[in-house]
Amino acid sequence: MSQWFYAEGNRQQRGPLTSEELIALYQSSRIALDTLVWRDGLAQWQPLRTVADEIGLVIAPPPAVEPPLPLDGPQLEPVVPSPPRIPGFDTPAPRATGPGPGAAAPAYASAPGYPRAAPPPKKTSGCLIIGLVVGLVFLVVIAILAAIALPAYSDYQHRARVANAVGIVSQLKNQVTEFAMSTDRCPVNGDDGFQSPTSYAGDYVGAVRIGRIGEDKCGIEMEFAVPGKRALDGKMLWFEYDMQSQAWTCSSDLDTKYLPAQCRG
Repeated sequence: MSQWFYAEGNRQQRGPLTSEELIALYQSSRIALDTLVWRDGLAQWQPLRTVADEIGLVIAPPPAVEPPLPLDGPQLEPVVPSPPRIPGFDTPAPRATGPGPGAAAPAYASAPGYPRAAPPPKKTSGCLIIGLVVGLVFLVVIAILAAIALPAYSDYQHRARVANAVGIVSQLKNQVTEFAMSTDRCPVNGDDGFQSPTSYAGDYVGAVRIGRIGEDKCGIEMEFAVPGKRALDGKMLWFEYDMQSQAWTCSSDLDTKYLPAQCRG
């Protein structure tokens, strides 16, 4: 039975868990489909959704959205009122639809004393002003949210990359411990079971160097390779094994906010 681990908040590694326990955590909303998980045999940490079939997790489809129902009944044409008649003239007043281009003006329009109506002043609609204000407020809110969300998402991506790389290199710790206990010395790249530094290169990892650090201490040095990401690319992370106390410690020159809890001093 596979033993699973998951990254809580993509910072703290939790486990081991069975597939059923992992499914129960998802169903209780303690983890989500984008939570990073790992088991022995996986090359790197994966989002939960990519291993759903393997562990038997059923992902419910999103609810369908029904289209709005059409309005019942016929659509009525608007009624346009006719203008009032001018006293002293028998010519019926035309309808308010107005004459077409080139049409003759009514007879009373040129009569002496006929009042000429001034065009009504143009007024700005109150709805238009409210709409503009709401639109501006919406744009400001979107800009504020973007200014907050984009850096937070970038930090989340960096933490995920670091957790993935640390998870891969952590598998070497047991090999180093067993080698040191059986030979009473620290292993180095090229020893039986240990490859060259660049052979460990992979996702976000440029090289892994294995050797002795100081007196009675073995070390694993991992170099990050994330081109275009100055916060990670070229940075180092060190695992140190004390042969006397048989304890491991972790340190790094990465910004603390990107490190797993075990590597924060």
